[in-house]
Amino acid sequence: MDILWGYVLVFVLAALPFFEVVGVVPLAILSGMHPVPAAVIGFIGNFFTVFLLIVFVDRFKAWRLKKKEGKTDEKGEKKQQRARKIWERYGLPGLALFGPFIIGSHLAAFMCMSFGTKRKQVAVWMTVSLIMWTALAASLTGAGFHYFAPDSTGLFGDIFSQ
Repeated sequence: MDILWGYVLVFVLAALPFFEVVGVVPLAILSGMHPVPAAVIGFIGNFFTVFLLIVFVDRFKAWRLKKKEGKTDEKGEKKQQRARKIWERYGLPGLALFGPFIIGSHLAAFMCMSFGTKRKQVAVWMTVSLIMWTALAASLTGAGFHYFAPDSTGLFGDIFSQ
């Protein structure tokens, strides 16, 4: 039953904007979870909220503007500037592919939509990007972990034992 809660936690954390699949999946693997289910569940969690953002971007824009009224957010401004530079140089593919690692997948999807791209194009490129980053994070972490600690059950092996 503990392993089930571990995978639920992977799903929830990957779905949150501040915990990206690129960070959650390696932590899950290091905790002793199998790389493939951890990657698949992390991808689904991250993709679910990114897809919801793409579908409901108009409502999200209104909510974000209401939240930002009267506030200055230097971190947010810097992320937007980075996203704009990537957009100007590489377009939709560049922002979708590099955005999740640099500014986060949720903000990358939001910025793609705010720059006037069609929902279907953003959904396709963000899906490709999330698959790529999930597979890369899972395979590198899994290979490295099993190379350096082949007999270990993970950092939290007692909690999430298989």
